[in-house]
Amino acid sequence: MTDAPASDSDVDAPRTGSLKPVLDVIPDEAYDNPTWKGMAYFARDMAIYLAVVVALVLFDNPFAVLALWLAAALVVSALFVVAHDAAHGALFSSKRLNRVIGTIAMLPSWHVFEGWVLGHNRIHHAYTVRQGYDFVWHPYTAEEYAAMGRLRRFRHRIEWSWYGAGFYYLREVWWNKMIVGKPPARWAATVRRDRILVWTFVGLASAALAGIGWIRYGTVVGAAWMILKVLVVPMVAFSFVIGSFVHVHHVQPGIRWWKRREWTKFKGQMEGTTVLRARWGLNFFFHWIMVHVPHHVDMRIPMYNLELATDAIKAAYPETVHDEPLRFRDFMANTRACRLYDFDAGRWLTYREAREQLASGTGGNASA
Repeated sequence: MTDAPASDSDVDAPRTGSLKPVLDVIPDEAYDNPTWKGMAYFARDMAIYLAVVVALVLFDNPFAVLALWLAAALVVSALFVVAHDAAHGALFSSKRLNRVIGTIAMLPSWHVFEGWVLGHNRIHHAYTVRQGYDFVWHPYTAEEYAAMGRLRRFRHRIEWSWYGAGFYYLREVWWNKMIVGKPPARWAATVRRDRILVWTFVGLASAALAGIGWIRYGTVVGAAWMILKVLVVPMVAFSFVIGSFVHVHHVQPGIRWWKRREWTKFKGQMEGTTVLRARWGLNFFFHWIMVHVPHHVDMRIPMYNLELATDAIKAAYPETVHDEPLRFRDFMANTRACRLYDFDAGRWLTYREAREQLASGTGGNASA
């Protein structure tokens, strides 16, 4: 790939909606994905995960268990990012190896590999921040919220808060899409097979942990506690981590969602996500997944080369790329400001702004 002049890219891409000028500035080395490197990340994360599992089996001190649950949430997230790269075909050159490693790495998070490929690759990435298509954190309008019943409005307030992202992820992404969603006919067999793999893993792991719990505690409650402590809580904790990640990737006041006919690939992939710089060594677990713009521009870029691709893209499009530090307080602020959406005005609304808009009769959200 060759560098394209920034002036040509900045003029052409927004007008045509094409990502080609952006792809042209990404250096060839950003696509290098030697097998040994992907295997090293997978082996390292799997070794840490197994060590955490053993520690959770052995220790019952409340402070130790809490610390281990945090470690489990982080390392399950790390394995998931490895699997996420494999699902995109970015981790290895071999399609078969991507599938095998991706399937294994998704088991601790109870995720269905082919189900993830269908929903994430073919829908979320294909139609990022497009109204009626991208299902991940798709916003409701003021009118839609007002038409909800009391319980649904309460659920919305919880799920769109900083502390409720995991609830949203568990319900909307994991349960509705991974576990019970009906895939298109051409995907049904592979998704069903991978669902069987996941539930086989959960069942066998639960049986083994129940046995260990019975031996250790001598009670049914002890057996159930072992399953909860080692298998269930880490998966739920992971869901809160990954739910928060996905939220900050695509929801903030500066990120616009687009009506169907106004949306372009450039708007979705360049303007519809962010580059957030993780500090304090967090990329040991995050694997640069917060550097999200180049990942949406081209899914084939492996996780460890995303910063290299970002530098090239940002040099060509300095006014387009959202690039800022990853801060928890920004996530909290985003959840307060971004509750509902006005697709006509192209802006996020708080609940109060939505009420005022409906009371004044301004705004509208007809599909385009």
